[in-house]
Amino acid sequence: MPAKRPVPLTAIYQLKVTLQGLRPPIWRRLLVADTITLEKLHYIIQIAMGWTNSHLHDFTIRGERYTEPHPDDWEPVKDERDYTLRDVAPRARTKLVYQYDFGDSWRHDVVVEKTALPVEPKTKYPVCVAGKYARPPEDVGGTWGYVEFLEAIRDPEHEEHDSYLEWIGGEFDPEAFDLDAVNKELRRLR
Repeated sequence: MPAKRPVPLTAIYQLKVTLQGLRPPIWRRLLVADTITLEKLHYIIQIAMGWTNSHLHDFTIRGERYTEPHPDDWEPVKDERDYTLRDVAPRARTKLVYQYDFGDSWRHDVVVEKTALPVEPKTKYPVCVAGKYARPPEDVGGTWGYVEFLEAIRDPEHEEHDSYLEWIGGEFDPEAFDLDAVNKELRRLR
């Protein structure tokens, strides 16, 4: 089978990815090629948010579910490898929902803020241009578990304070976000 030819960049999308259900919001703003597949978008979101890609995921777009099909799927899904961002989100203000880790159910709103941005010749895509706050630790128990985790690590008198700090490796800064580190990882993805 011949190798796929790289698809030339024609336009750039600006996306805002926001983790649902938390205040203050944890978010990232990304510039990506309009021709990336949903599978590649999954990897981009993993890197931008800081997830470890150790759980299942899917996208929901206008009621349709996109993921990598598996014989054990309970309902039909569309193969995320066959759809580009331009296919499923041709206009600005289109919203996708990206879910990561069906147990913790980390749901992300992915909003197409702008389409048809010009390709900047010196920019390597994808790129994260902004973001705020650290993502929750993996396997913390979803939104409610994360709120409990934050309460515990902030209060030395909390009964779970020491065990949570030990579990997380001694410290956790919920306000931390390293744009340069994210973009270094995104460069490896290209």
